[in-house]
Amino acid sequence: MVVGAKMSIKSSFYLVFGASLGLSTCALAAEKPLWELGLGVAPVSMQDYRGSDQRHGYLLPLPYIVYRGDFLQIDRQKVRGLLYKSERVELDISLNGSVPVKSDKNNARQGMPDLNPTVEIGPQVEVLLSRDSSSEWMLKLPLRQVLAMDRASPHRAGVIFSPTINVDLKPGNDWNVGLSGGPIWGSKQYHDYFYTVAPQYVTATRPAYDARAGYSGTQFLGTLSKRFPNYWAGAFVRADYLKGAVFDDSPLVKRNTSISAGFGIAWVLGESKTRVHVDE
Repeated sequence: MVVGAKMSIKSSFYLVFGASLGLSTCALAAEKPLWELGLGVAPVSMQDYRGSDQRHGYLLPLPYIVYRGDFLQIDRQKVRGLLYKSERVELDISLNGSVPVKSDKNNARQGMPDLNPTVEIGPQVEVLLSRDSSSEWMLKLPLRQVLAMDRASPHRAGVIFSPTINVDLKPGNDWNVGLSGGPIWGSKQYHDYFYTVAPQYVTATRPAYDARAGYSGTQFLGTLSKRFPNYWAGAFVRADYLKGAVFDDSPLVKRNTSISAGFGIAWVLGESKTRVHVDE
């Protein structure tokens, strides 16, 4: 994952793709390298923003970074174990993001300012609901500050809360399957960023609109991944359902359902000789 003051389409993509392709963490004891590093490629197709009827494809580098420390743990899903960890509850850091949108390439936003890539970061409480050798059920409660990464002056773009039920499955042969879903709530500032139409941007087909805080739709995510001896491969499908969202009457919302999908492959270029005991 890549986070920096100068946020590019690549680093924003890493956040989105990385969050979507998180490793399953069912409790199977194993000896693993302390760290692994690699690099790969990931083609994806994503809608411009939630509610857009247009999408773009990306073919970008995909970093592979895993660190299995006692207190710091990093994979494609999150930074974890930084704040608090007990047998059934964890408090860690949640990351997500969105890709930039050029308004001159999006029919609904013609003449409006471009959407800068965003980074979402904040605390996340995870509650273990059930776990056995082949499955794990978690309740995840992330509260994230959204930052719009304008190159000149990154600024806050609201807050979102997105509780999810997350199911990690291990069907066998080292395959990992992840399923999650839940509602999203956003602040007025967050919805303003994507869905408000200020008076100066009104056209004959785009009336003025003032977004408000509240329900922001529901999101579902499915992932599939496997760590092979010399490389890692994964894929994701993400579905958004916006009917009933507080902004679904915005002129910038062109459809209430959408699908984003992609896959990636990363070759492991090096790993630590130090082995650690972990639950995977």
